[in-house]
Amino acid sequence: MPGESSTSRNVVLNLFLQTAPSNSLLGFLPILLIFGIFYFLLFLPMQRQRKQTQKMLANLQNGNVVVTSGGIVGTIVSLEGDETLVLRVKPDNVKIQVTRSSVASMVPVEVKK
Repeated sequence: MPGESSTSRNVVLNLFLQTAPSNSLLGFLPILLIFGIFYFLLFLPMQRQRKQTQKMLANLQNGNVVVTSGGIVGTIVSLEGDETLVLRVKPDNVKIQVTRSSVASMVPVEVKK
């Protein structure tokens, strides 16, 4: 390169060699740490929650009080097939048919004394 001295090229080469990792595994270590952190903080809790939801949906029975993802609270009257169920909604005891996947949670049963 015209106009450049050999010392400036040597300085750039020296800086490049100093910043390059000596071992390729050490260069991947920060990336591996980031993936490990994401796994334990994001993916593992999501998998646990998905398993709990699937277990809850599989264990639905007649008489359970559930809340749908739309916010409707109702009592399960019947399970129709694998994908649908019928809810009785108060106060007028209206029966509606919803998909099993629309059930967001079960209302805990209160213990009467």
